[in-house]
Amino acid sequence: MKIYPHYPKPVKKKISQFMTFFIKGSSWLDGVYERSYTMKMGVVKMPGILVYIPNQPELIHRILVTETKCFPKHTLLHETFRPLLGDSVFTTNGSIWKRRRDFIQPSFEMTRISHVFDLMHTSAKEMLIRLDTMADGRYHNIDKEMTFVTADIIFRTILSSKLRVKEGQKIIDSFVSFQETSAKIAIQKMFLIPKIFRYFTLEKRHRSSGERIRESLATIIRPRYNAMQSNQKDNHQDILSSLLKAVDKDTGKPFKMEEVLDEVAMLFLAGHETTASSMSWTLYLLGLYPKEQEKAYQELLCICGNEAFSVSNIKELHFISNVFKESLRLYPPVSFLPRVSARDTTMRDKVVKKGTAMIISPWLIHRNALYWEDPHMFNPHRFDDPSAIPKDSYIPFGLGPRSCVGERFAMQETVLLLASILRKFRIELEEGFIPDIVGRLTTRSLNGISVKLVKR
Repeated sequence: MKIYPHYPKPVKKKISQFMTFFIKGSSWLDGVYERSYTMKMGVVKMPGILVYIPNQPELIHRILVTETKCFPKHTLLHETFRPLLGDSVFTTNGSIWKRRRDFIQPSFEMTRISHVFDLMHTSAKEMLIRLDTMADGRYHNIDKEMTFVTADIIFRTILSSKLRVKEGQKIIDSFVSFQETSAKIAIQKMFLIPKIFRYFTLEKRHRSSGERIRESLATIIRPRYNAMQSNQKDNHQDILSSLLKAVDKDTGKPFKMEEVLDEVAMLFLAGHETTASSMSWTLYLLGLYPKEQEKAYQELLCICGNEAFSVSNIKELHFISNVFKESLRLYPPVSFLPRVSARDTTMRDKVVKKGTAMIISPWLIHRNALYWEDPHMFNPHRFDDPSAIPKDSYIPFGLGPRSCVGERFAMQETVLLLASILRKFRIELEEGFIPDIVGRLTTRSLNGISVKLVKR
């Protein structure tokens, strides 16, 4: 009998607007109906917004690649993320986005694997020390450790700073709160609920969560920013150093402290939260499929043995990489990519008016039975032949000019972390464990991922 990884059970037919408000108020994945997994383009009507959901590769390519200027990011995304990300490159459009993109582009040179591998490796080794205390015969929520270690790696590569446990927990707790309030605020805006009714219950907590994260980052950034403005030399070789040295092409002046903070917060969110999500889901799948886990372990022994990991041998772990890619297919960290039509246009048989919301869903296209065989099944071998992957149907990192520039960074980071864990531990999923899947800013399990670590 086939064992399928858990996913929210779809409803038989489309739910009413009334039910949408209550069901989707905490997770976008709740209330997805069966036809969503085979449709080419869907529509959702809410009091404050009309949403089209293109779920066909050709339409996705058109929106994200060939006609990107006609489909900018939706303003609701900017409004939702602003307490945390300000006016970062992640949420803005047009000239503001281009200015910010030019600002941060040189910093991505510092994310090359040759620059950051040793930092990743050090963080991975310290992770193993913490995991060693969890190998006590009991089941633990591995999600917490994945969240911490990915945050630690980003702290080291962006800020040259090791993440302390107390500070890390403060940031992680704030992210959890920010995610929860983001989903609720967005759905209430779509239903035209006046701000006064959510100010003290949601808006205030949402803003406070973002501010706590920003202040934690600013504590590290501000002294270095002030030193740079005083013409003191910055000897760090990290992403922040590159941002501090950047100048505005139009004015020739350095960027302001708040602008630097916006982009660091964006890089932290994109590089930490999404990777933490995908790492947790990959460990869930390895625990659910012990035969595939053993195959990954044998590949690891064959290629790396007991030698210290290097950039070259990590790149040779093709099956482990495919396990991760399949995890990204089943549980894409970002389930929904909101855009808006900047002009009247036509898609399939529908007239799309200017200002209409367009939501591309990696979750839905990755599980669309029109493009994937047995789409809800875990099968890493789908990626043995890259040419066999349906074109524009696999988009965990997006597509086009606004795709995730940290894709290679994330792939190497996760393969290194997975290899480090598998070489030392066997992962056993708690019997009968069912993750409580929610789609918010990222795809997460509300009840964590319960596993037992058995020393090899």
